[in-house]
Amino acid sequence: MTARTVQLVLHYDGTAFAGWQMQPEQRTVQGEVERVLASLCGHRVVAQGAGRTDAGVHARGQAVGVRVPEKWTVPMLRRSINALLPDDVWVAAAYEMRPEFHARYSATSRRYAYLVGTDEEARSPFRRNTEWAYRHKFERQVLDDTASLLLGEHRFLGFAVRGTAPPTDSHRCTVTEARWVDRPGGLTFVVEANRFLHHMVRFLVGTMLAQASGQRDAKSVSELLIAETNDEVSPPAPAHGLVLEKVAYPSELYVS
Repeated sequence: MTARTVQLVLHYDGTAFAGWQMQPEQRTVQGEVERVLASLCGHRVVAQGAGRTDAGVHARGQAVGVRVPEKWTVPMLRRSINALLPDDVWVAAAYEMRPEFHARYSATSRRYAYLVGTDEEARSPFRRNTEWAYRHKFERQVLDDTASLLLGEHRFLGFAVRGTAPPTDSHRCTVTEARWVDRPGGLTFVVEANRFLHHMVRFLVGTMLAQASGQRDAKSVSELLIAETNDEVSPPAPAHGLVLEKVAYPSELYVS
């Protein structure tokens, strides 16, 4: 049977999910997408995500690669999937891709945003699942200064969960954007790179805020960028403040 390769771009509220990746006895985003695809196609269709978001992490741009029977046009597939998905997952866009497209390995960059709430209303039930309500005072300039240190290529061993990458992995990532943006009620940390290590963004946010609030030495971030272990990193920021915003691919992989 001839197959069509499609990229699905997902939005999801990660609050009620045990993460992206399929897990026994757990509700996951991949599990919901594959359940719907099996219903539509009559057999299991693997949904390959661009990244494995953790429990509680949200997405506005999770890219998912699927191969479906050719009878499914891209617009019809998107409409049909959305009709069957639960309310906390939505296919925002869908594109026909070249057969060699791979959601994870074809990606050239990923962009994340981390939301920090600094006003009293950050503790509201309407915001507490999507922002980290940060209660400590901090020096705003320190956040900008530490973010600028991340630009370029670095070995992020100091900001990654130990043992989650193969021993042969260099742990090197090239960061093309890293900045703190002011917004009503708080701040957003925006970061884009060619790759990210497990918990990397959350470790970065937790450490930068700890340094800016005087809980760490003024050179903590710069020292961790050359560290050989993660022994000195701050606890990761809570998962619920993190959003996968976008995954980029070479234009030649798109059919139209």
